Amino acid sequence: MGIIWIVPVAGVIAIIFALLLARNVLRRDAGTKKMQEIGDTILEGAMAFLKRQYTTIGILAVFTAIITGAVVGLLRGAEGIEGMTPLGIAWHTALAFIVGAFCSAISGFIGMYISVKSNVRCASGAQRGLNEAIKVALYGGAVSGFLIVALSLLGVTIMFYLFGGATRPEIAPHLIVGFGFGASFVALFAQLGGGIYTKAADMGADLVGKIEAGIPEDDPRNAAVIADLVGDNVGDCAGRGADLFESTAAENIGAMILGIIIYTITKNPAWIIFPLVVRAFGLFASMIGVLSVKGREGENPMTALNRGYFLAIALSIIGMGVTVYVMLHNWWLFAAGVVGILTSVIVIYITQYYTEPQYRPVKRIAEASKTGPATNIVEGTALGYETTAATAILIGIALLTSYALGKLTGLPGGGGFGTAVATMGMLMTCPYVLAMDTFGPITDNANGIIEMAGIGGKVREITDRLDAVGNTTKALTKGYAMVSAGLAAFLLFQAYLDRVAFLRGLKEFNIVNLARVEVFVGGLLAVMLVFLFSSLAISAVGRTASKIIEEVRRQFRENPGIMKGTVKPDYARTVDITARAGLRQMIAPGILAVTMPVAVGVIFNFIPGYDAAMTVGAVLMVGTMAGIMLASFMNNGGGAWDNAKKMIEAGDLKDDKGKPIKKGSLTHAAAVVGDTVGDPLKDTAGPSLHVLVKLLSTITLVFCPLFI
Repeated sequence: MGIIWIVPVAGVIAIIFALLLARNVLRRDAGTKKMQEIGDTILEGAMAFLKRQYTTIGILAVFTAIITGAVVGLLRGAEGIEGMTPLGIAWHTALAFIVGAFCSAISGFIGMYISVKSNVRCASGAQRGLNEAIKVALYGGAVSGFLIVALSLLGVTIMFYLFGGATRPEIAPHLIVGFGFGASFVALFAQLGGGIYTKAADMGADLVGKIEAGIPEDDPRNAAVIADLVGDNVGDCAGRGADLFESTAAENIGAMILGIIIYTITKNPAWIIFPLVVRAFGLFASMIGVLSVKGREGENPMTALNRGYFLAIALSIIGMGVTVYVMLHNWWLFAAGVVGILTSVIVIYITQYYTEPQYRPVKRIAEASKTGPATNIVEGTALGYETTAATAILIGIALLTSYALGKLTGLPGGGGFGTAVATMGMLMTCPYVLAMDTFGPITDNANGIIEMAGIGGKVREITDRLDAVGNTTKALTKGYAMVSAGLAAFLLFQAYLDRVAFLRGLKEFNIVNLARVEVFVGGLLAVMLVFLFSSLAISAVGRTASKIIEEVRRQFRENPGIMKGTVKPDYARTVDITARAGLRQMIAPGILAVTMPVAVGVIFNFIPGYDAAMTVGAVLMVGTMAGIMLASFMNNGGGAWDNAKKMIEAGDLKDDKGKPIKKGSLTHAAAVVGDTVGDPLKDTAGPSLHVLVKLLSTITLVFCPLFI
């Protein structure tokens, strides 16, 4: 048990590491005065939006914490938790929720701030070469990645021991489930609000600027261009940061709950704290991976990032072996962990195949653009549906293999714990993957700053290459988050069943019978929730984008000097319109996701003859399946549409005479339309579904006493 010391050490070192990276980035040259002015404008817009967003989320979070504590503790909370008063359970749950929500919010906020500061320094670094630009973008992204995982790890660990983990390790995980719910709550609204903002601004800028006005993507004459650049940060940095903070927290808690079964037999608390130690080793592996990255002139930047990633993977396997050897003494579980680690590698390649321009799927969409937007959209839609096959097969094989390896241990609940170890293994490199994710918006903004500052030549070639790689890294992270959600879903589903058994005083509860009418209806409502939630999110982007389109058109119409370049557009007004509309539109889908699972459980609990806990289990299980498949369609389809457009813009698509098809052509216009259709799928609804899937797990864990 002495190895537990590595958890606080890793967490503190990771925070120091993130601060040193931030210092490294902030000390670098910020470029010309023009570049700094653009960077300051982006920062001002991003901070204004986040202030509004987190004020709204904070009010909702405090209200939800009070309601959650009161409902779970005061009404039904005392059932099954020996030695705990209802008031005690109420404040434990509410406090855990607030701490989880606060840590999720602060990690996303800090990460976004550093990423915005990195944008202009990445653009400046490109003036001196590829290697410096790569390092600035990766280090800036790593600040967010390491802060998020470190705060998640330290938060869960502190709450576990604060709530009696040292003396009653079998009770404490049940008391900190509110931490995961708080993190999920913030993540859902952060991802929704940021996603609606970023894609509404992107659509408005593209449709009016590229299609109607025929000007470049980040042309300073476009009033929506600053809102678009701001959106990259609040959606892809702050939103995704909150998403993966929630992932790491919820999966840690779920794995700890599964470890309780084995603890009751062995009386060894190592089975409960094992997930924390594995996460600590993952932090060290990712640190070394980030520091090893060095770009070479003329090299594909993705190659440099892959070298660091595979080093982190190799070190994670070693760390998994050390942890299993010292704590569990069972090599079957080490094999299960390796399955999870290798799954994270395979999903990277699957996502690359479906979203990178050099492979057949993206080329198919680009070719379809020659005959117009309709065929582009049809081909992209078909491709998105196709990607669900690889996703389902990969998740299925990983779960079956890790479950079988867990069963070979001969331990009670060993199969479920095997899937937990696999999930922990997959998430060991989460800090590195998060760094690659934030690399995307940093390089995207750097490219925009270079264009707005009127810099071309070799510098623009470097930022164009980095921007294309950034699109790939963002797509890879979505694939990673989606498949990890699939593995974690089974882990958290098992944790839900164990919690039901715990509260009912049963040895086990492991049946969700779809042949029962109420259970079938619960599953049906779960699928409906996934599709209705996606509809509300996508529709919110469309409505907000309409306001931006109208505003950009108005500015072009009423002030002809904008197109002549003699008058500066009113960037602040478009930022303000997007922020207000985006925050207003995030409320409805967010409330739907939070309230529906609880409502189903409460309603069926009051109908005689129906098993509410089993019905909610169907909501969790079937909703997770539907969410993962729909997210796969949206993420990969949207990414492929985006890169098909970029393939045409790079001149890599030829016409019937073998000549490159250029920007401004009908083929390019068709690809822009397809990209616009894919934008709310891949950057709003798809990523939000990752959060929804895990929110279903955390909310059912917290409110489980209501369904008993």
